Amino acid sequence: MTRYAQLERHALADTMLAVGPDAPTLCDPWRVRDLAAHLIIRETRPDLAAGMFVPRLGARLERAQDELAATDFAELVERVRSGPPRWSAAGVPAVDEAMNRMEFFVHHEDVLRGDPTTPRRDLDPGLAKAVWSGLIRTGGLLYRRAPVGVILVADGVGRQVVRRPSDAGSAVVRGSVAELVMYSYGRKRAADVKITGPQAAVAALTATDIAL
Repeated sequence: MTRYAQLERHALADTMLAVGPDAPTLCDPWRVRDLAAHLIIRETRPDLAAGMFVPRLGARLERAQDELAATDFAELVERVRSGPPRWSAAGVPAVDEAMNRMEFFVHHEDVLRGDPTTPRRDLDPGLAKAVWSGLIRTGGLLYRRAPVGVILVADGVGRQVVRRPSDAGSAVVRGSVAELVMYSYGRKRAADVKITGPQAAVAALTATDIAL
């Protein structure tokens, strides 16, 4: 099994070093060093990572992330590259793919697209299919707030209904796999997709906050 989560992890680490600690990301106002700190805490400090989901723990997480982001950048990136600790279930390849494939793909794109002049990368067909598989698996959750049906069409890869039609019909979101992923993970303004369908359905989807 090709470990795409590992490939994207290492590619992200390489890109972080190339652009530097203070380069912008799509996770504004985070800079690259902040994103690196986020990834490290996510994998090594579940007690702090809980603040991503529990509002009353958010301030504690933010302080810890800011402190970590202020440390040596090369060491931060090396910790991202080296992966989770031995006690983590993510050491099992199948678990790593389930937990981290989309996480590292999206955040790699967050760094690459932090500079809007950076050309879009051409995905290896295997990576494109793997990421598409991850997207359709999470599509129902990502589009749970959409009041209309949603159909994703990945050019040259596949088509998937991720939300059933409503009275207003369905909106069709078309683009490359990478663009669909970024749109679906809440990076609408940075994603190059085409949305078609009944006017009411398109308007409703465009107004919907899409994210995990």
